Amino acid sequence: MTPDRVPAPAPAPAGNASAGKATTGKATTARGAQSVKTGSTGKSGRPGGKPPGVAAVRRATARDWIAGARVQTLPLAIAPVALGTAAAYLLPHEADGPGWHWLRAALCLVVAVALQVGVNFANDYSDGIRGTDRYRVGPRRLTASGAARPRTVFIVALVFFGVAAIAGLIIVVRTQEWWLLAVGAAAIVAAYFYTGGRRPYGYYGFGEVFVFVFFGLVATVGTTYVLASTVNVESWLGGVAIGLLACAALMVNNIRDIAQDQRASKRTLAVVMGDRPARVLYAVLMLVPFGILGFFVLFYSNAYLVFFALLAAVPAALITLTAKTAPELILALRLTALTALVYGVGLGVAIAF
Repeated sequence: MTPDRVPAPAPAPAGNASAGKATTGKATTARGAQSVKTGSTGKSGRPGGKPPGVAAVRRATARDWIAGARVQTLPLAIAPVALGTAAAYLLPHEADGPGWHWLRAALCLVVAVALQVGVNFANDYSDGIRGTDRYRVGPRRLTASGAARPRTVFIVALVFFGVAAIAGLIIVVRTQEWWLLAVGAAAIVAAYFYTGGRRPYGYYGFGEVFVFVFFGLVATVGTTYVLASTVNVESWLGGVAIGLLACAALMVNNIRDIAQDQRASKRTLAVVMGDRPARVLYAVLMLVPFGILGFFVLFYSNAYLVFFALLAAVPAALITLTAKTAPELILALRLTALTALVYGVGLGVAIAF
């Protein structure tokens, strides 16, 4: 036996078929119009328009890029070069005069500033792609806000690292101190892996170590060596003082972000220590350099004038110890940078003149 066949349905009248197609077309058009109006998403997952309530991201302007460079941190790059240059002035380098080579000093300044800006953009890029900056309460960042493509921010960071490398290479060629290439390479690598790479050391509480070594000792003592081919006590003590102020700047920045960094699993030194101990350590980092200043006062008649930098340092410490809001800590950061600038440049002038 064979199964019974199911009879085919009778064809619909021509008129009804046309009406059905018309009805279907109108329904499809209506759904399309509704999709355009509401910005809904179809089954395919492709958006029919911008989701309601989501504002368009403003693309980065020149002002945003300048802000991304974090110009307020540049005094931390200028101060050690000023101190190192002044210390070199005390040391004879060549038969025709002291260790005062303007071109080399300018190149040292380029290296320091370019590294500072480079690490700022590298930090913007790395924290942005990791999602860390989603929780931040400070000024908006280029990558995290979507104002700039991550790749663009990364390239800008590489450009500044390249500028630092070129300036450093010129220094090496002029001084014939080829081992300085290793120091420069270490500085660039350390600058990137502060927040970059798989295991950034800035996420494990070692950021202050990098800042103290490279923006304190290396920047100050290195400048003196480049200019005079030797170093002295002034450059070492000046490097320690400026390094402590640079650590203070990083510390107050991280104190502001303790809660946000905890959510992002970023264990800065401030997170590891806790809020109150970190604030106390910041105050210590701000005031110890003025104890070091006492040594310079003994030998340089105008060094006492640098104590005027306390007019910025003391308010910064008091604000940090008592601050309740992020804007207060941002003000403390700016006062910290001002303290470093006045301290470094002022002491440099007192030593040299």
